[in-house]
Formats: sequence, C-alpha cells, structure tokens
Amino acid sequence: MTHPANGLDDVVHQRVRLGILAVVHEARRVEFGFLRTTLDLTTGNLSQHLTVLEKAGLVEIEKGYEGKRGRTWIHLTAAGKTALYEEISQLKRLIRQVEETPAEDLASELP
Repeated sequence: MTHPANGLDDVVHQRVRLGILAVVHEARRVEFGFLRTTLDLTTGNLSQHLTVLEKAGLVEIEKGYEGKRGRTWIHLTAAGKTALYEEISQLKRLIRQVEETPAEDLASELP
C-alpha cells in the first residue's frame, strides 16, 4: 500500500494552483483581476501559475472585452475539475491516515 502523500499531484498541489482551481470551481468562471485579488498575488505570479495549469489542460483562458476594457476570464476544464476532486480525495486520505495514527506513536518517533 502506498502512502497517500504519493498520490498528490505536483501540478495541482502547489498552494497557489490549488487555490486557483478551488476559486474557479466555486465561481465557474472568474475574471483575472478577481482571482489576483482573492489570492493576494501579483499579476506576474498569477500569470505564471495559470500558464502551468493551462498547459496541463486544467483551465481554459478566454480573452475578450467588457466595454472597451480588455478582460481575461478563467474556467475549469473537465480535466481540471477531475484533478481538483482527485487532489481533495487524496488530501482526505492523508488526513484520515494522520488522524488514525495514535499520538503516542508519533511522539515516540521524535528525537
């Protein structure tokens, strides 16, 4: 049996990318500025993480206009939704395993 931590996806598990997937999942479609503000990121940092997620096929990025202002919207792909659900499932398994390990067993392993 492998440890639940081995099932975490490096693309999804990174804190900012997991946050992006979670926020976009909640909103269905989110504007770049809202996402940047909500996750307290710089424009460049958010762009880099979105590029990783887009290359992995987890999000789609749509550019357009709202009035005369350029806008960028992000939404999850079916693969993105699946990846998010799988990551949450693995995290739940990991939490369950940690919670089921008696605290005295953990204390005896400390130096």
